[in-house]
Amino acid sequence: MLRDNQDAYGHQLYDFYKGRQVVEIVERDDGLIDPSETYPKYYLSEYKDWSLRERQAARYVKGRVLDIGCGGGRWSLYLQKKGHDVLAVDISPLAVKVCKLRGLHNARVKSIIEVDSRLGRFDTILMIGNNFGLFGGPNRARQMLKRFYNMTSSDARIIAESLDIYKPPIDPIHRQYHLRNRKRGRMPGQVSIRIRYRKYATPWFEYLLVSKPEMTRILRGTGWKVRRFLESAKSAAYIGIIEKENRDTRS
Repeated sequence: MLRDNQDAYGHQLYDFYKGRQVVEIVERDDGLIDPSETYPKYYLSEYKDWSLRERQAARYVKGRVLDIGCGGGRWSLYLQKKGHDVLAVDISPLAVKVCKLRGLHNARVKSIIEVDSRLGRFDTILMIGNNFGLFGGPNRARQMLKRFYNMTSSDARIIAESLDIYKPPIDPIHRQYHLRNRKRGRMPGQVSIRIRYRKYATPWFEYLLVSKPEMTRILRGTGWKVRRFLESAKSAAYIGIIEKENRDTRS
């Protein structure tokens, strides 16, 4: 579990929930600093303010839901109101506190690597908000996807969002980072980052941004395949609707 001084994400989320002005800062291991006032508001947004791809993706949710990296609980709360049995998990203790303050019934402090069959069986796994990146790297992604396969129903879905780093225009500083990754034997979109807010800073962690072909390749041999992608010409972000290869086509 994160110590309080490491829970930068949770503190900014809690402060924004309390009505304070918040700026999120993402720091990359090459020295890049990326501040944003947009994301804290996004983490608590209502359905009407979601992107079109997210509203489209919500139609594919079914049954019992596991929301990995739930943040402020916007998806979990929406689905709870729709009558779904939802379990939300996040590595941030304060994020989970915000979820509960907002009325979410079932939220727990857990990292993605702690997700396993002891949580029960699910019909939908959510990885929204570029949370495909929580896998950290391709090898762990495949390991976790196989684990997800065994803790889900026969016709389960994973709804996962990522960012196509190759979609132009590409900032030269990002291109340099992609090239550095290739030289180190890493995927171009594999980044080492931490979140900073006021006096708080998370530990450094690995995050994985992939193109649609890269997501498809990572899924091979895990029992999962992409059914379709939801995207728009205006954004590099997209959502993959992922299903089991041997799913029951009668459902």
